[in-house]
Parts: sequence; C-alpha cells; structure tokens
Amino acid sequence: MSVTRCAACGAETSGASCEERFERLLELDHSQREPWGPLHGVAVACFLLQHPGHPLAGPGRPGPRLVVLRAFLDGGREGLRALTAALRRGNSHRRRGTPSWPAEPELPERPAPTTFGVTIADVSVDGGFPAAGHEERVGAWAAATLAALAGEDARRPPGQA
Repeated sequence: MSVTRCAACGAETSGASCEERFERLLELDHSQREPWGPLHGVAVACFLLQHPGHPLAGPGRPGPRLVVLRAFLDGGREGLRALTAALRRGNSHRRRGTPSWPAEPELPERPAPTTFGVTIADVSVDGGFPAAGHEERVGAWAAATLAALAGEDARRPPGQA
C-alpha cells in the first residue's frame, strides 16, 4: 500500500483519504451518541480549518470555527454549552439583529498552513474513531489546528514548549 500525504493538512492518507475519514466521523457525530455527538462542532471546525478548500468550508473568514475551538479548549464541553447558550439568547425573537459571536482569535495574515501536528488521521486512529480517548484526541486536534493557524510549529505536540 502506498503512502501519500494530504495536500491540505499533511496527513498520511494510506488506506483512507481525509474526506473518507471525515464522512465516517460525520456518521458517528450524527448518531448523537457519546463521545462523538457532543463534539460534532469541534470536529467539523477542525476538519474545515485544516481543509479550507473543502466545499463545506465556504468562502470568508474562519472566525466562528475558531471561536468554537477556543470555547472547547478553554472550557471543554461546558465551554461549548455556554457558547451555544449565548448564541441562542442572542438569536431570540426578543432581540433584534443577528447574534454576535465572541471576539475571534487574532491570527497572523499568512497563507494557510499545510502541515498540522494532529490531523483527522490521528483522531481516527485505525479509521474507526474509537470511543476510548476520542475527546482527548479531538482536544489535541483543536489545539494543533489553532497553533498552526497562529503560526506556531505545527509539528510540536500540543502542550509542549
């Protein structure tokens, strides 16, 4: 089996492409079962930030996806719940206008990185996204994604100086 690298994220794609892994992860996410369902927004944000050419990524700034990652990294699942609750309150029919997102993390103006310390290939482990350790792997994926986008060494494991 030949090993190739994903042009968008740098993952080794022997066996399954990033897109095929993403489709498998979405199946698990949409089951709404633990541990996948509650982390759907984080997983989608990571994948699309690492694959900006994907059709679901769409044009424009990645701000909302960055806010989702920051909320998860700063507060875990409770941080995600708090963000969702704030957006729902802001989207209430009692308020006018559109809900406002929290401030987006500042990122340097530079080309999108093509190498990340953790990719969907790492999160999928054997291609099946095992439940054991999934939340920790998604956390590492989120941290590596933000680090690379901020211009930090994408090859350094998250949390190491």
